[in-house]
Amino acid sequence: MKIDILMATYQGEKYLKEQIDSILNQTYQDFRLLISDDGSQDSTREILKEYVAKDKRVIVFLQPKNLGIMRNFEYLMQKVESECFMFSDQDDIWQKDKIEKSLLTMAKNDSDLVYSDLEVVNQDLELIHKSYWKLKGFEQKVKKYNDFESLYLNNYITGCTMLIKSKWLSKILPLPHQSNYILHDYWTALVVSQFGKMTYLEEPQVKYRQHTKNRIGSKKRSDEIQDFDEMRDLFIEVKKDHFKTFMQNPNIFKNQQGKELNKLAFAYFDGLKMQKKCNIKQDILFWKLYKYEKFSYRFQNFLILNRPNLAKKLFLVKKGLKNK
Repeated sequence: MKIDILMATYQGEKYLKEQIDSILNQTYQDFRLLISDDGSQDSTREILKEYVAKDKRVIVFLQPKNLGIMRNFEYLMQKVESECFMFSDQDDIWQKDKIEKSLLTMAKNDSDLVYSDLEVVNQDLELIHKSYWKLKGFEQKVKKYNDFESLYLNNYITGCTMLIKSKWLSKILPLPHQSNYILHDYWTALVVSQFGKMTYLEEPQVKYRQHTKNRIGSKKRSDEIQDFDEMRDLFIEVKKDHFKTFMQNPNIFKNQQGKELNKLAFAYFDGLKMQKKCNIKQDILFWKLYKYEKFSYRFQNFLILNRPNLAKKLFLVKKGLKNK
């Protein structure tokens, strides 16, 4: 089975060679590596030209202007010709048998999408955490659910670990450019999980490198916010964006029940800023939306969103203790 590996690059000169080498040296060799550079001004394009000259599997597209990560990956997805495709970051390291193990898992389970855990490493590839799933609290969702319902509220599938059957591209594309927070990997996982079958590899298949220039990493933007109201506003903004995007793309939901829940969820998050008192109906909807999350995460978010006065006091106490 032939595979197309999609890599979107931008200013990636520092780690790019290590990543490309880890792909070209895979135990499974029947693939094309499609790389789209998004207007890099460093030596990225020179590096890519070197690989094109020495390996015919490497095919490079040089964008005349910056597209952004979503449109750059969408461009590559439109170039897929093989039976399956994979996403790749420009700064990680793939385990030598990542493709082989992913294909074997897909065949064994007759699945449409395979994904795996990751090792979190620093810029020098020194281990930070042996399991990204454990670090982020995703283990329960992966092992207990692994389906559309558990993905609906929050993504836990990392794009650079995915192997996807190309037949689903007709449903995945176009990507939702109207969203500020839903990226290509989350959208792909949402669509395939709704209509197909997902399988996971527990063994990490990627060394997920964390460094100062990461576009997406193991840290959340909210982790760095020091103001409670700003943090709460971000939570609301992200969820409103998600559910508004879902409403604008109803064809990715196979039943009317899911479409109706999108409307209720958007209205719930949209009304939170103006909420002055407890609302039992909204509390019930919150627990329905968050039912697949860990209890500690659910409870924390319930207070932040639905009991902000109490949550703010606790936030300030915790902040004070941390600063001592």
